[in-house]
Amino acid sequence: MTPPLDVAVVIPTFNERANVAVLVARLDVALAGLAWEAIVVDDDSPDGTADAARALALADPRVRVIQRIGRRGLSTACIEGMCATAAPLVAVMDGDLQHDEALLPRMVAVLQGDPALDLAIGSRFAPGGGTGEWDRDRVAKSALATRLAALVLRSDLADPMSGFFMIRTATVRALVPRLGGIGFKILLDIMSASPRPLAFVELPYTFRTRAAGESKLDHVVALEYLIALYDRRMGRIVPVRFAMFSAIGALGAGVHMAVLSLAYLLLGWSFLAGEIAATAVAMTFNFFLNNALTYRDRRLTGARALFDGWIAFCLVCSVGAVANVGVAAFLHDVRAGYWAASALLGVLVGAVWNYALSSRFTWGRYR
Repeated sequence: MTPPLDVAVVIPTFNERANVAVLVARLDVALAGLAWEAIVVDDDSPDGTADAARALALADPRVRVIQRIGRRGLSTACIEGMCATAAPLVAVMDGDLQHDEALLPRMVAVLQGDPALDLAIGSRFAPGGGTGEWDRDRVAKSALATRLAALVLRSDLADPMSGFFMIRTATVRALVPRLGGIGFKILLDIMSASPRPLAFVELPYTFRTRAAGESKLDHVVALEYLIALYDRRMGRIVPVRFAMFSAIGALGAGVHMAVLSLAYLLLGWSFLAGEIAATAVAMTFNFFLNNALTYRDRRLTGARALFDGWIAFCLVCSVGAVANVGVAAFLHDVRAGYWAASALLGVLVGAVWNYALSSRFTWGRYR
């Protein structure tokens, strides 16, 4: 008879084919004596990470694979993995071998030994921990991110940016409806979403240097972190996706005016020709930036999907422009003295229209 599970280890992956077998072998050593399973949650990696994990699963039933197609994002991958196990404890660790799997048994022992604790967190900044071979620039960025995290946390957590932790499965399941699932710091999401302060212990470890593959950290990931912080502070008032869509729309208005000025004032085009060119450029700018940022979790890829999405976006925004002008004109006719307010309300109606229909017909069709 198979013994009941003690712990599950969720491993979110993207292009980690070279690392997944090594990590499972290390888990086998580190978790000796415990009943465990590893859940590899792969975002359809082009390097075949999911296939490599499935090959391991054929030989080792403790390995399971969730291959997500059409869905992306480290936080949502962690959420799906944590909800997919029956183990009473679930850990999250990266697939790049930078987290120290030898800490997992201690996490299990701490949580099994103290029912009052909700979390055991692998900490680079607790006494005895370290960041390994990080350069000064990365240390400074991490310190800034930690200070920003304090704006949404209600606890004195030394390493809120940690991606290496263990939590009671019942606790995380109860919190799932409250989680934003934005960005790459699922621990911050969990800690800030809980209606009560979660009891935790930080266990020190030293962050390793990546041996294979390449880091997923980039400027877009950093922006996602800021977006996640906004979601925790203001998301209940103005949804984060709508706020991003609107901000990109404002940038698009600036692009529109720049192109119109160039075509009409400098190149001597007719105003109508300049307006048409500016509108096309601004819509294209808005579409690709929204695709990269606002809808990153359902991003369109491939020439056909991008072309179809661009056409759908332009059609939606064209109708939104008509709604904008129509509402503004109607309100102006009713209260002629309030032309500025009429225009702003027209812009708001157009923005809501564009957002709602774009979510459904541009990025909703490919989910």
